[in-house]
Amino acid sequence: MLTVIQIPVLNDNYIYLAKDVESGLTAVVDPAVAGPVLDTLAEQGWRLDFILNTHHHGDHVGGNLELKKQTGCRIVGAKADKHRIPGIDIELSDGGHFHLGSTVFQIIETPGHTLGHIVYYSTEDGILFCGDTLFAMGCGRLFEGTAEQMWHSLQKIRALPSTTRVYCAHEYTLNNGRFALTVEPDNAALQQRMADVRRMRESDQPTVPFSIDDEVATNPFFRADVEALKTAIAMETLPPLAVFTELRSRKDVF
Repeated sequence: MLTVIQIPVLNDNYIYLAKDVESGLTAVVDPAVAGPVLDTLAEQGWRLDFILNTHHHGDHVGGNLELKKQTGCRIVGAKADKHRIPGIDIELSDGGHFHLGSTVFQIIETPGHTLGHIVYYSTEDGILFCGDTLFAMGCGRLFEGTAEQMWHSLQKIRALPSTTRVYCAHEYTLNNGRFALTVEPDNAALQQRMADVRRMRESDQPTVPFSIDDEVATNPFFRADVEALKTAIAMETLPPLAVFTELRSRKDVF
């Protein structure tokens, strides 16, 4: 069983501390900076054992080396990105597993945002740390990969149990939802979710984590093969990849 602490940093990043209750082992996911992590560890009286990186971008690995220096932790990341993950000690690939004490994370490669992006999924806890592949009502920009790769990656995530709690790395929900409404303005589930999101953000509450089920109902990038969405943007006869590609292009200039 995991205990997860959410640490907001920079303008809109989230860092996560995840502690395996049974063993007491603790990991930090995508530490953009070291200071707030060290402060939270001290407040909780926890020791840091591992860093789990989803990808190589600076706002996800910026705290790696300082945390390793201060705590002696080991750094975990994608084998495909070993040359870009600072201080990496443990290299993981698709279909592999990482054990944080009694918690087992399944490793799923999700190229698109970057070519070496991975996500960490705990079946027992129903938790997904997904970095910048999936956001609430959005997905990562295609900095390195293709639309086809990202669409395939999102389908992998969409196939996880609907109750899975998703911990992404940014608070982008309000803007993502505004875009989603330009795509499906008549989507009742989306309208309700946006009303909830506005209330949460007005009171400075995080909109993360969220569920896979939330995304199936409201995330246009999950819904590129759904007839209602295809009809809404007059792409009924086109394949899902073409729809996804169009959506990503629109979001890039939104």
